[in-house]
Amino acid sequence: MTGVVIVGVDGSETAMRAAKAAQQLAIGIGASLRVVSAFDSNKTEVVEIGTDKWIVSDAAEAEAVARTVAERLTDERLEVTYSAARGKPGEALVKEAEMLDARLIVVGNRRMQGLGRVLGSVANTVAHNAPCDVYIAKTDQP
Repeated sequence: MTGVVIVGVDGSETAMRAAKAAQQLAIGIGASLRVVSAFDSNKTEVVEIGTDKWIVSDAAEAEAVARTVAERLTDERLEVTYSAARGKPGEALVKEAEMLDARLIVVGNRRMQGLGRVLGSVANTVAHNAPCDVYIAKTDQP
């Protein structure tokens, strides 16, 4: 395998469309796939019911989202890993790409129209700051 393709996910259907595009691109170029879900804060809550105790955090939720998507993308032709990354989504993807020396970042085009395009979006942040190529998947239509 040569290189890593990174895709950002947030649990939405449009993010899953971008993840499927990333899966096919990674298979096509013989790269591995890293599924990343960002979390912007590190809030932690302790939930107690009877004698059971759970610790719920933004990081754990982000990791669960990434793991779920990674499991859905499992394919014998592809190595798939996942992680949670702290920061705003676009910035977290760029940092992950720098850390892994990624070959490609895949993002969806959701919120790239109208006012969102002027104010910024994940795709816009990644496109302007990525250390590697960026693929913007058309995710706003099924």
